[in-house]
Amino acid sequence: MKNIRNFCIIAHIDHGKSTLADRLLEYTKTVEGKDLQAQVLDSMDLERERGITIKSHAIQMKYSIEGEEYILNLIDTPGHVDFSYEVSRSIAACEGALLIVDAAQGIQAQTISNLYMAIEHDLEIIPVINKIDLPSAMPEEVEDQIVELLGCPRTDIIRASGKTGEGVYAILDAIINRVPAPKGDPDAPLQCLIFDSVFNSFRGIIAYFKVVNGVIRKGDVVKFIATEKEYEADEVGVLKLGMSPRSEIRTGDVGYIISGIKTSKEVRVGDTITHVKNGAKEAISGFEEVKPMVFAGVYPIDSEDFENLRSSLEKLQLNDASLTFQPESSAALGFGFRCGFLGLLHMEIIQERLDREFNMDVITTVPNVSYQVYDKKGNCMEVHNPSGLPDITLIDHIDEPYIRASVITNTAYIGAIMTLCLGKRGILLKQEYISGDRIEIHYDMPLGEIVIDFYDKLKSISKGYASFDYHIHDYRPSKLVKLDILLNGESVDALSTLTHFDNSVNFGRRMCEKLKELIPRQQFDIAIQAAIGAKIIARETIKAVRKDVTAKCYGGDISRKRKLLEKQKEGKKKMKQIGTVEVPQKAFLAVLKLD
Repeated sequence: MKNIRNFCIIAHIDHGKSTLADRLLEYTKTVEGKDLQAQVLDSMDLERERGITIKSHAIQMKYSIEGEEYILNLIDTPGHVDFSYEVSRSIAACEGALLIVDAAQGIQAQTISNLYMAIEHDLEIIPVINKIDLPSAMPEEVEDQIVELLGCPRTDIIRASGKTGEGVYAILDAIINRVPAPKGDPDAPLQCLIFDSVFNSFRGIIAYFKVVNGVIRKGDVVKFIATEKEYEADEVGVLKLGMSPRSEIRTGDVGYIISGIKTSKEVRVGDTITHVKNGAKEAISGFEEVKPMVFAGVYPIDSEDFENLRSSLEKLQLNDASLTFQPESSAALGFGFRCGFLGLLHMEIIQERLDREFNMDVITTVPNVSYQVYDKKGNCMEVHNPSGLPDITLIDHIDEPYIRASVITNTAYIGAIMTLCLGKRGILLKQEYISGDRIEIHYDMPLGEIVIDFYDKLKSISKGYASFDYHIHDYRPSKLVKLDILLNGESVDALSTLTHFDNSVNFGRRMCEKLKELIPRQQFDIAIQAAIGAKIIARETIKAVRKDVTAKCYGGDISRKRKLLEKQKEGKKKMKQIGTVEVPQKAFLAVLKLD
């Protein structure tokens, strides 16, 4: 056990984690020859196309130093703020972390939040400055930032380059010398912490775990403490580039278990595996339930696909424990699911994966957040969906979630960023200079305002230099109104939103204009209205497609033309009564791209 090292790699998005992981695998000869490609651990096509890591990946390496062989378990993690849950799970299974900072960009917001998460779990932090081969690298300045943040001596900071391989051996030595060996008792009852799971259509559900105490062997009868289900361990093994079976996995090591589990509800990330006979009594603590931030309805385009969508979401949930969903129905879209996501990128990725991995065509409604609604009697209910609001006469007040946001940026962009935050009803708390021309600004902001396009706007006004991180802070009373969109007098529930009173008229007007562009013309007039309660605040009309019925009249009396026009008018009126307005999928996403 003293020769095992478990460590993860944490950093802001795009600081070169996956490339450095490739070099570690190459230098320890874990991956050789034709398997050696860029981003070895990013197994999804989507990850390679976008150049981001979505899923944490574990792999085992062997490295010898001074004639002694060490086992290194590496977990590569995502860097985007939407996938911070994946990072927290990886951190729970490790004793050390490589903190990677880009030599050209310096410390960014996500670096700081991931670092605090690692320090809370008492991990040994090894700071690494990556990409020092870049012409724009500023290793001296970045070193100052790291020393200020961590309070470590300069000699602890390793300079490296994932591209050229410089400094990789120094990192391997530091992992062996500085990261502590896992603590645990090989003779105690078995306790394994599940930190991930994947679905395999031939072998069922495969759970990845770290052995905290005891030993697990092939053929053992094991039990999952939270779900109280019992299984036989058909196969246990370690994670190399593929899965590599072993007869036993001992304390401190990381491995996988296949036991023919078919239903997704039986495996929970954060659960503990133990033996049925002489097993451990209590589970391992340290996992918190993830809280979704953004809610959206996901509906199948073809209503017969409802059950397929349910099983697809269950399989996705195994791969991504931060996805939550529950059934709901909508008058406009039929039956579907209310899904909770960690952010907008997360929502986009899930939609894309449903399409690619399960061939599901889905419509996603306007994303929103959860509100606490208090009625006149003082009772509180949580509302995720505007259509779930009680009658306006019964509501006393509505509380909306506020976040504590920190933005790190170059001083040149302060003005534009402050204007953006104030426009989103932000309250400035403080600003502090981190170094030279870098500043950290702290804001309290309503989560509902940043859900739709805040992150994209922040990136564009700061030319990509601002980094953003946030956590839920509290709920505060707010003057919110429900904005309904009516088509020919009928409300389309999938387009209704909760918005702040001050923004509602402007928002309603822009929605009507956008929908007028997107809804195709029909045989009858369509009135698009935005309403708050019974009050109409904006209206647009889509004119009917008309045939020129008077074309055959040349000369003659005007009453002849009028008769034909009246006849056409009657027909249009009748059509309007029985006709329904088809709303294209683009219209549901239009709200996201109003600007």
